[in-house]
Amino acid sequence: MRTRCTWILGVAALISVALLLACSTKYSSSNNGLVVVSTQGNADMDTFSLDLGNGHTAQIFNTAGPPTSGQPTAVVLDPAGDYAYVMVYQSAAVNKGASSTGIESFQIASDGKLGSGTTYTLNGDVTPLAMVIDSAGKFLFVADSTPPAVSVLAVGSGGKLTEVAGSPFPLQELPPPSPTQGATPLPSALAISPTVYPPAYAACSGNVPPSTENLYVTDSNNYLVLNYLVSSTGVLGPSTSGKPTSENATGTTPSGVTVDPCNRFVYVSNLYDRTVSAFTICNSISLPTCPNADFSLLPVSGPLVGTGSTPGPLLMDAYANFLYVLNTGGNSISAYKVSTTTGSLTPLNPAPVTTNSYPTSIAVRSDDSWLFVANLNSANLSQYAITPSTGALIPQAPVQTDNFPWGVAVK
Repeated sequence: MRTRCTWILGVAALISVALLLACSTKYSSSNNGLVVVSTQGNADMDTFSLDLGNGHTAQIFNTAGPPTSGQPTAVVLDPAGDYAYVMVYQSAAVNKGASSTGIESFQIASDGKLGSGTTYTLNGDVTPLAMVIDSAGKFLFVADSTPPAVSVLAVGSGGKLTEVAGSPFPLQELPPPSPTQGATPLPSALAISPTVYPPAYAACSGNVPPSTENLYVTDSNNYLVLNYLVSSTGVLGPSTSGKPTSENATGTTPSGVTVDPCNRFVYVSNLYDRTVSAFTICNSISLPTCPNADFSLLPVSGPLVGTGSTPGPLLMDAYANFLYVLNTGGNSISAYKVSTTTGSLTPLNPAPVTTNSYPTSIAVRSDDSWLFVANLNSANLSQYAITPSTGALIPQAPVQTDNFPWGVAVK
């Protein structure tokens, strides 16, 4: 009888443990990655845990995620992965018509779930177009239209956003002989130079990063990449080089920009040229290629490198060896090997790699293991394993999301 009772108690204990595991969270910040997606179908946020060993994703929030205060698009995470910031737009279809335009922040809990959003309306009645957060998590930079400008928001305790003095900063209007004879500027994308380098495996790991930041903004009307120095308070000023930004000519209609994680190069995707422009950042790393370490941009020699149809967002891998360009009109990714000495690009083979329908955004995890693409018309994410030695993307099973995913970020 005692043996039987002991056996029953043992089974009961096992069942209790199983139930506990089944009811526990699928995400642990110490063991898993986190994927955050903004979706337009129900104007809400999806989150997924990411198994770092095999890349499998598990749904945390999907369709039942917190609603956004407006139609959501781009999403970025702060470096610590504690907050998600989402661009939202006023829409009659969202929140019973009581929607907002601005930046909405969501706190990320330890179980990977997002709390309720807090929306920040930008000064000057501007419309946000793109955004980026710096590598130290100090400032959020937002490219605006109507009027063309850059809003700068300081990130405070609790993820609170506060617009810095003087923001928004009007985009510089250039007189002739700018490529389009001084057209009204229109920002399309922006990127910020790093003040924190990758902790391991990159060429710059172990080096001392610069203490100052430069912001690069593409002007799609004048075919330029503008170069601004960021002060310690977030105020934007001219580059320390003092050179006119008209020297930083791109291809036709620049649509995306990214900075090398090792602060050596800037790359710009050109929408109608179907090309990528490459520039060397003139700092202490690039000497003697550049005459002065004044943080000006020097075009990389050679012809512009071709991409697929309608190139848009682009980024480098976390170890600063490969460049990935999202071809929004071609449902594909163009991938390139980056020369660590010259910045020139060599297409990988095979190229391009296919995505699903209408890709809108791209994100890569900081350990250089996984890359994700949000596909607006497919209600899913394309997921790829990155081969560190070659940069090759190995397609995985797509990740199902809520309808019309737009932005994606990964921790």
